[in-house]
Amino acid sequence: MTATAGKAAPDFEAPAYDQSEGFTNVKLSDYKGKWVVVCFYPGDFTYV
Repeated sequence: MTATAGKAAPDFEAPAYDQSEGFTNVKLSDYKGKWVVVCFYPGDFTYV
């Protein structure tokens, strides 16, 4: 999977937290045609 500037982002699935549903998996393709901001913090939930 390679991201390239000026091209569509590659589809991916990742775990996410939703206040109403708890942890769930989301796919980038679920938001096709909408603005999306992807933020991640690799250190979260590592109990370091």
